[in-house]
Amino acid sequence: MSVPKPAFDTLPLREDGPVGNAWGMFGDHDQLGMLNLLTPENTAAAAREIVEGVRVSTDWALNSMATPCFGRSAFEHVLKNKAPRAVNDDILVFNTQSSSQWDGFRHYGSKQGTYYNGCTQEDIQNSTRNGIHVWAENGGIVGRGVLLDYAGWAEAKGHDVKCFETQSIPVSVLQDVATSQKTTFRPGDILFIRTGWTRAYERLSPAECQQLADYTAPPVIGVESSESMLRWIWDQSFAAVVGDMPSFEAYPCQNSDFFLHEWLLAGWGIPIGELFDLERLSQECRKRDRWTFFFSSVPLKVPGGVASPPNGVAIF
Repeated sequence: MSVPKPAFDTLPLREDGPVGNAWGMFGDHDQLGMLNLLTPENTAAAAREIVEGVRVSTDWALNSMATPCFGRSAFEHVLKNKAPRAVNDDILVFNTQSSSQWDGFRHYGSKQGTYYNGCTQEDIQNSTRNGIHVWAENGGIVGRGVLLDYAGWAEAKGHDVKCFETQSIPVSVLQDVATSQKTTFRPGDILFIRTGWTRAYERLSPAECQQLADYTAPPVIGVESSESMLRWIWDQSFAAVVGDMPSFEAYPCQNSDFFLHEWLLAGWGIPIGELFDLERLSQECRKRDRWTFFFSSVPLKVPGGVASPPNGVAIF
């Protein structure tokens, strides 16, 4: 869908919505948000990223966190053998945000209590509006992925990467990373940012993992919650944003006026991916000195779903 995009300084589009909202940009009944930028033309152009056919999973295992953060329940896997036949079923029980996840538009509302495009809590409770199934029904999140390897950039420069502290990554640094990679962006790109959080987590002892989970608000590295960050994300016209940390923005949030979850999910309809496994992806990008790739992700088709494992794959 091609629509004129307003300038950041002209937001909000609807005065009855939250600060900076883009409600109605794709119509009053839209439930896709910036995924509307993933047009057939965009997908066809992204397919030209496939040269060698090398495929890379971007999902962290569902059981990667024995004790997930934010009080979420751990993954459960029950094997059901149907003896005497050589047949097995299995049953999975998990919080959709306990490992790699897409945050859907039902996940986080604005300060006034509304969700993307004017959806209310009553709508959430009594309908499937803004459910993640809408993404699946429209072909998922498929387009050109672009990785900014902040962790690799910082390590090369001798900068400390403090994954388990509230370390904010400003726009100026993301721009430096992009420049060092010779990376440019196109409207509809899916932005990936690697901080090395999942790699660092896998090196923790069980006691350290439990200590992190015990925090009411676990301190984690992430992008800066600021007007300049929001302006940059808006101006680049990303279809979705992804990180390898539990919260895309540094947490606890350092500036609640520009809390990215509220602006991106409730205000603009930009899906947020978290806890993606970007380790092998970064290695494949670095090997080729190419930081763009074809990306495909089809969330679970759960009517009214709040979030979903990404089932993501990058293809070079």
